[in-house]
Amino acid sequence: MTEAPLLRLVDVAKRFKGSRRGAPPVQALDGISLTLQPGHSLGLVGPDAGGKTTLMRVLAGLVEADSGEVEVMGRPVADLDRSLIGYMPQGGALYGELTVRQNLELYARLRGLDPEANPERMDALYRATGLGPFKDRAANRLSGGMRQKLALACAVVAAPPLMLLDEPSVGVDPVSRREIWDLAQQLAGPGSAIVWTTSILEDAGKCDDVILLHHGTILYDGPPAGLAQRAAGRTFARPLPATNRREALQALLERPEVISATMSGRALRAVCRADSPPPGPGWGPALPTAEDGFSAILDDGQALPPSALAEAFPLRTADRDRPAIAALQLTKRYGDFVAAQDITFTVFPGEIFGLLGPNGAGKSTTFRMLCGLITPSGGRGTVAGRELTSARAEAREAMGYMPQKFSLYGDLSVLANLRFVAGSYGLTGVAAREAVERVMSALDLGPFGASMAGLLPLGIKQRLALGAAVLHTPPVLFLDEPTSGVDPLIRREFWHHINAIAARGTAVLVTTHFMDEAENCDRLLLINRSQAIASGTPDDLKRAVLNNQDPTLEQAFITLIEAQGRSESAAA
Repeated sequence: MTEAPLLRLVDVAKRFKGSRRGAPPVQALDGISLTLQPGHSLGLVGPDAGGKTTLMRVLAGLVEADSGEVEVMGRPVADLDRSLIGYMPQGGALYGELTVRQNLELYARLRGLDPEANPERMDALYRATGLGPFKDRAANRLSGGMRQKLALACAVVAAPPLMLLDEPSVGVDPVSRREIWDLAQQLAGPGSAIVWTTSILEDAGKCDDVILLHHGTILYDGPPAGLAQRAAGRTFARPLPATNRREALQALLERPEVISATMSGRALRAVCRADSPPPGPGWGPALPTAEDGFSAILDDGQALPPSALAEAFPLRTADRDRPAIAALQLTKRYGDFVAAQDITFTVFPGEIFGLLGPNGAGKSTTFRMLCGLITPSGGRGTVAGRELTSARAEAREAMGYMPQKFSLYGDLSVLANLRFVAGSYGLTGVAAREAVERVMSALDLGPFGASMAGLLPLGIKQRLALGAAVLHTPPVLFLDEPTSGVDPLIRREFWHHINAIAARGTAVLVTTHFMDEAENCDRLLLINRSQAIASGTPDDLKRAVLNNQDPTLEQAFITLIEAQGRSESAAA
């Protein structure tokens, strides 16, 4: 006898009003049908504003569909006991001023679970998340990975049969992403089903099935391997050149026959529109990935144009041998806790320098010290030749800054935010208008111009934040997790802009948790437990994986982090 589905949708549709008076309505969901059996997992992927979060909110009973059927455990979702659904929204829904213990106990009571009467469940949650030693720490003082683990624990505290996880691994490092997936499996109740929304195709590939949503419709529904096969016969690779790696990637991305291109290990990979490789020697067939299939399905047939953002930057050729950014033994202490210790590096004009590390390792602290947002406890830093301690205002005028957390005005429209930022950088009149129009066009923000920034999907917020950072074409650019939450195609475009901006002579300091993106960096610094543990080119770090003939940067990252952990454990 076939087991009844835990989740069933039939021809579900949802439409929202336009963002401004007279604007046409937005069809967020259009005829969605799916089933999910107990014990199964479903990965929900798609481009920004494709309908993923709307679908999750419909499944959670937070948004009512205009038409169609939505059933959970055989009952209409509107009639269901909400404690049977564990919903984790984008970014979690934690109370920052409450401690870990207070957050978890509050959600337990909201789910009808008495924490004092169920100590085994609470203890299991603390053990599984590793948050036991931090019970009395405020949620807003946790690292990004720890916050995500706490938000997940709060969502599933009562072991619900249906777990709806919207971007649970956004903004976390490769090690933490793996831990969060394992944690979701561990915390699920017997026979629980999981719907996992993600912009990271590797995460979706761990699910039993994957659905790709675009403009509210399903473009793919099936196993992850089938998604990869959509690029079969059109995926090629060749060895990376010894020099000018970024230039080779840029040229490949702008070719009309190429859909997407990346650096992976020691290879340059391309997904093409036909079953023949790009021009040039050395190309051979490559196994497609889910991300390749994603790109192939969403291909709009258009070649990626040269970066309009970069074209506005002046060509800076002078003083290429003088550091644009310098950190000398930067240290930050909070009482007895050392967040960053003796961090030293330089970034030159035209160079992309990457800070890597697990959540809570100290890279964001280092980043914020160099941005002038945190005063160092020791050491010194300079930006564009200005001392951060004695000339902080002048240093900040020379930089563009994109923070990890969206910090523009949520109650202002996209257009109003950009106009405000332009004015704060001293742009007025025609110059301000041209800068705003350039950013709106280059980042496809036009359809969202009248939308309130706080209501935008996560990926659109990231586009807006990047645009605000480059309005004044600064000589130094600080990008803290610039592609967190955006889909693979937009990530490709972001890095196309970043590479082109660096080629004009702008120094770029970037943090990222995507190791394929870190391949774009000229040099990298890996920070863990507040200390720098490795530095060099991407190839320098990959040489740490001695037993792998063609290691990826992610393999090197995990190897180096685990090696440090073993070394410290042995010393203790």
